Amino acid sequence: MAALLARLCRGAPGLRAARLPLAAAGPPLRPPRPLSFSASELVRAAPLPLQPYLRLMRLHQPAGTWLLYLPCTWSIGLAAEPGCLPDWHTLSLFGLGAVLMRGAGCTINDMWDRDYDRKVARTASRPLAAGDISTFQSFVFLGGQLSLALCVLLCLNYYSIILGAASLSLVVTYPLMKRITYWPQLVLGLTFNWGALLGWSAIRGSCEWSVCLPLYLAGVMWTLVYDTIYAHQDKRDDIVIGVKSTALQFKEDTKQWLSGFSLAMLLSLCMAGMNCNQTFPYYSAVAAIGAHLAHQIYTLDIDKPEDCWKKFASNRTVGVLLFIGIVLGNLWKQKDIKNAKEPLESR
Repeated sequence: MAALLARLCRGAPGLRAARLPLAAAGPPLRPPRPLSFSASELVRAAPLPLQPYLRLMRLHQPAGTWLLYLPCTWSIGLAAEPGCLPDWHTLSLFGLGAVLMRGAGCTINDMWDRDYDRKVARTASRPLAAGDISTFQSFVFLGGQLSLALCVLLCLNYYSIILGAASLSLVVTYPLMKRITYWPQLVLGLTFNWGALLGWSAIRGSCEWSVCLPLYLAGVMWTLVYDTIYAHQDKRDDIVIGVKSTALQFKEDTKQWLSGFSLAMLLSLCMAGMNCNQTFPYYSAVAAIGAHLAHQIYTLDIDKPEDCWKKFASNRTVGVLLFIGIVLGNLWKQKDIKNAKEPLESR
């Protein structure tokens, strides 16, 4: 028995020969990957034939979808009755619409820009530029996205249907603007913030222009801030291939321009708030947004693409802050109404 144990410890030749070859034994066991619900992980987990289409929609980069959706939430929140939360059904519809329309916009953009994208390192791996899908396939996919978006739009009132359909011309023409003008970010702002008009009309049946126009202007100024920062990532490539942007227009004066746009945004938000009787929490949120934008601009390094991306992506916080301020401000209105009634009831 002792001899047998000694042979086992040393690894007897007979026993070694009996071991299975590595290939027959199968691949080595790997520790399970941690469960992740990030957008990029969900896209990678999708079936391989679907992945190019999901990347074409930029589902793996949800920052842009948030920036399209948040102005809708502002308008829906401001349109709510005093003391009431925003309508969650409408918020959900607009959330789905934002995913579809952002996807459609990115598809149109990539169809226009596929030749440019091949020449820029950051965009060369996009599905159309890389040849993962054909132009015809992307066109069919675009039709599907727009059809689903139309189904969402048809859930709204007639005024909102017409108003929403009117934005399609901006969605189609925006990608061309970077060939024509150094201000394509302005056209993007007009496009991306259409929800500031549409959200109010979806709740109230039509736009209250004294509120909606300042809110829309605030959104346009906000887009000029974050998309100018975004454009600084590609400015060297843009010069070579002939693409225009506000980043190339402003150059070293970028921070001064961004400060001006931020001030215009804050003033417009104050005007929108005054015209719909907003309260203390709303203006507190506007002040917090001002501080956030000031920090963004002060610490921005326009010559570091990674810092530009970080600052760009942080703008979701700006939009969420305003939405929270609108919701709390609306609930505060009910408190103000009760305080006003108490002296009258005591007489």
